[in-house]
Amino acid sequence: MDQRREIINLVLKCALICSTIIIVWKTLILLTNCASPMIISLNGEQPDFRGLGDILVLTNYDSASVQACDLVVFRIEGRDIPIVHRVIKVRAKKDGYFKILTKGYMNVVDDRGLYPSGQLWIEKKDVIGKVYGYVQSAIFRFSYC
Repeated sequence: MDQRREIINLVLKCALICSTIIIVWKTLILLTNCASPMIISLNGEQPDFRGLGDILVLTNYDSASVQACDLVVFRIEGRDIPIVHRVIKVRAKKDGYFKILTKGYMNVVDDRGLYPSGQLWIEKKDVIGKVYGYVQSAIFRFSYC
């Protein structure tokens, strides 16, 4: 009987931890208006955040316009991994629709070579979010020293 009670206690604690994580994640989605409120940087070429493993906090508010020099996260059709690059040109309309042209920090030319054939701009539907801030990851710092 005592062992059974311990197992039930353990299962309830695990369920509490899992539900807390889900509640925090869904709250972040609501607060940032972004389906992916946080992503992890896979390289360290941007000078705005330090490097590999940094957690980028994203927002995607309709009222917040995307401007040149903003860091945005976007997904290219046919590719699984989102890209974080700086906006260099914006074509915005009054109804909130926009198209942007991006460029990587270390790249000499803009990102049109990354876009699918015939596509010259990233559209609003391709943008996952705008980088609001970042959290440095000490875990990756120690593992790559």
